[in-house]
Amino acid sequence: MTSVGVRRTLAVGRIIIGWVFLWAFIDKTFGLGYMTPSERAWINGGTPAQGFIKGIEGPFHDIFQIFANPFGDVLFMVGLLGIGVAMMLGAGLRIAAVTGTLLLFFMYLAELPMALGGTNPVVDSHWIEAMLLIISAVTLAGDTWGIGRWWGGKVGNSWLR
Repeated sequence: MTSVGVRRTLAVGRIIIGWVFLWAFIDKTFGLGYMTPSERAWINGGTPAQGFIKGIEGPFHDIFQIFANPFGDVLFMVGLLGIGVAMMLGAGLRIAAVTGTLLLFFMYLAELPMALGGTNPVVDSHWIEAMLLIISAVTLAGDTWGIGRWWGGKVGNSWLR
C-alpha cells in the first residue's frame, strides 16, 4: 500500500479492532460494569469463559463444554489480551489474525441458532471483526502508527511479523 490515506485508514481499522479485544479483556478482568458487572470480574473470582460457554444451547453445546473450566478462562483471557495488544501495537498481526479469527469463528458457532435467527442468516459481526483482523495482517497495517516495520526487522518475514 503506497497511498498515505489507505495506510492510515488501515491503521485506524487495526487500532479499532485491537481496542475491541483489549477492552473485552479489561472489562472482563476488572468488571467495569459495561458487559461484566464488578461481582463477575475475573479478579473477583468470576469465570469469563465459563459463563458464556455454560449458556451455549446450540448444536455445538457438547463440544464447547471441554473449555468450561479455569483453563478455558485463562486461555480465553490470554487470547483477548494477546490479540488486543498485538493489534494495538501493530506487531504479531499474522498470529493475532489467525487466533482472533479462530476465536471469533468459535463464538459464531456457539451462538449459531441466534446468529441464524438474526437479521442476516449468514453473516454477523463476528465475520466483520475477523475480516478486520485478516486485512490488518495481510496489508501490514502495523507499519503505520505501529511498531510493525521495526518488529518485522527483528523477526524477519515470518509468522511472527
